[in-house]
Amino acid sequence: MPGVASSTVTVHLPVSVRGDRLGVLSVRLPGCESDVSPGTLADLAQCAAALAHEIAVAERDTDLFLQARRAERLTLAAEMQWQLLPGRSCSRPEYSLGAQLEPAYAIFGDSFDWSSSADDLLVTVSNGMGEGIDAALLTNLATNALRNARRAGLNLADQAYLADQAVYGQHHGQQFLSTLMLRFCLPTGDVEIIDAGSPRIWRLRRDVVEAIEFDAQIPLGMFEDTTYTTQRFKVESGDRLLFISDGVYDALSPAGEKYGQRALARAITSTRLLPASQVPRTMLQELLGHRGSGPAADDALVVCLDWHGRPGTD
Repeated sequence: MPGVASSTVTVHLPVSVRGDRLGVLSVRLPGCESDVSPGTLADLAQCAAALAHEIAVAERDTDLFLQARRAERLTLAAEMQWQLLPGRSCSRPEYSLGAQLEPAYAIFGDSFDWSSSADDLLVTVSNGMGEGIDAALLTNLATNALRNARRAGLNLADQAYLADQAVYGQHHGQQFLSTLMLRFCLPTGDVEIIDAGSPRIWRLRRDVVEAIEFDAQIPLGMFEDTTYTTQRFKVESGDRLLFISDGVYDALSPAGEKYGQRALARAITSTRLLPASQVPRTMLQELLGHRGSGPAADDALVVCLDWHGRPGTD
């Protein structure tokens, strides 16, 4: 009837592609909540998925969506660093990944990368020397050297060797990167790892939190002709792994107290019910409460991996 306002309901749908959350699509529909049929929701979910793919493709040709996500102008170093990152989250039937790096507008050398194929997931977590442009250039060199070796089909040890040579050839040991490199076999849960530095691994298994230690090897680029060897372990369905930089566990409070392993274990336990995509942000917010509102002395990186295992395998 004229003059009578019809009721509406707003539906919010995630805009996500391959587990990377790009935003939220809000659709206002006539009627009330009970009028929204499952078929309508399914159609809207397809629209949100199509929008996510369109945004992912469009970002190759426009800066519009990148600019919309920024609260302020990035420094050149931050621009270089953020262009390296693979995304904020990723998921497949075998695993879910989430990562966050803080602060967003200052660079001290932390970075992460991942890539998956039909049967493998490779994850790299790095902590480079320096800050600003120097740190961004070092991280760019190492990340692209690792990607170049990975895309050539080399094994994990050879990837580390070639990246080590690239960094040493440029900086002759004056700059280097502490790096964790992991290759997960998706059908079996077998993991190869090279532990070459300060980023650490924590595991949450059946509500038990523990640090996982491996033989430490030389950071990438420290010496010439370093040989790297892989170690092995296995993940089980339900395991949560967290890869954490020293900017987290060495963070100081205003009184000079380290965040430390006990606080870190409490943070891991308190976030156990959150999905992997939300864990890094929540942990870094808790770290901020410890560190206070002053400027960070180092960047802080958390990568969370939930292992589900391949469906249909033991």
